[in-house]
Amino acid sequence: MIENIHIRTTKHEDISKLAEFIVPFVEQEKILPRTSEELDVLVETGFVAVEQVEENEEIVGFASLEIYSRKLAEIRSLVVADHRQGIGVGKKLVSACVDRARQRNILEVMVVTSSDVFFQNCGFDFTLPGEKKALFIQPHLND
Repeated sequence: MIENIHIRTTKHEDISKLAEFIVPFVEQEKILPRTSEELDVLVETGFVAVEQVEENEEIVGFASLEIYSRKLAEIRSLVVADHRQGIGVGKKLVSACVDRARQRNILEVMVVTSSDVFFQNCGFDFTLPGEKKALFIQPHLND
């Protein structure tokens, strides 16, 4: 149940548990692999969903807001443990990231995802007002 799970900002002490937590998601190619240095950066603006299991906190979700400028930030590495999906943990993590962007007066938050319906349910859309769209190219594929 979601009431047993709370969202908090990540701490540097979370890095080793977080590195272990994301392994299955990397193996399933749901997120990109992260070095400890990359995790160190993501932790600066990240959030974990934690569930109290006996005397310990168990990480059951993670997301980070990577801030590129005052104009743009990106939600990165959103993952939720399989046994905690579908109960609102991901939405709470997205909301925490969007709230942080709002607190820092970031104008736009984007996400690159294969789960577009989930993010649309969180209020994201394919275009911004004025029909702005994000376009991408993979330079290594266009030789």
